[in-house]
Amino acid sequence: MQAYSERVRVRGKTISFVPTMGYLHDGHFRLLEQGRERGDVLVMSIFVNPSQFGPKEDYARYPRDMRRDLGYARRAGVDVVFAPTKEEMYPEGFQTSITVEEVTKTLCGPFRPGHFQGVATVVAKLFNIVKPHVALFGEKDFQQLVVIRRMVRDLNMGIEIVGVPTVREKDGLAMSSRNKYLNREERKAALCLYRSLMKAKKLVRSGERDSKAILREARRIIKAEPLAKIEYVSLMDQETMKDVKNIGRKALLAMAVRIGRTRLIDNFRLP
Repeated sequence: MQAYSERVRVRGKTISFVPTMGYLHDGHFRLLEQGRERGDVLVMSIFVNPSQFGPKEDYARYPRDMRRDLGYARRAGVDVVFAPTKEEMYPEGFQTSITVEEVTKTLCGPFRPGHFQGVATVVAKLFNIVKPHVALFGEKDFQQLVVIRRMVRDLNMGIEIVGVPTVREKDGLAMSSRNKYLNREERKAALCLYRSLMKAKKLVRSGERDSKAILREARRIIKAEPLAKIEYVSLMDQETMKDVKNIGRKALLAMAVRIGRTRLIDNFRLP
């Protein structure tokens, strides 16, 4: 892959890159569409990264379907699919990692220790292998996007990082590979996340700017769903990932909620 990327660069062509963990859905397709528009050569990786899963998380059962994913890639016009093995990415004796400090201390950070270290490390490795000019990430994983942008700036990687808005089902549920885990009752219950986001949006549009009032209403809607268990519902600055007391120009309402055994995240920019 590295030799191929170097040849592409020598010819003066731009490489756009979409890293994925596979089991693609229409949210990934949107990323690939924009990647197709932004580069001469579109590369997609498929790698379920073990280092970003905790010991009690769903690495072993994370959905995988390479044949299905390759069909998606063909329809999206992907030029190269890079699907390394775990041994290729983490050879025997591997002992290097990247830690992005401040922006990982809130939201998912405390609930998933080591997660963002695993994300930053594997993305840095993928960047070194693929050598993209531009890389695209979904805004549903907003904190991950902030972490990658911070790493790229801090380490002078010279890669444009593009955030692509969340793609939703017709009823508002954010598309996610983990939605596959939900049974019919849980799928219906999961809509409490979207309802809470829309309530917050309505409050802000009506003039509410106090974070406590907005969070109180958002949490109330989720708590009313018996199958839902809140990990966090927070209002943050979109760049620093720190709490905000009042809604300003760059506020983000972010949440992580367990529906049964399935952990779902979602967010919305406010105002």
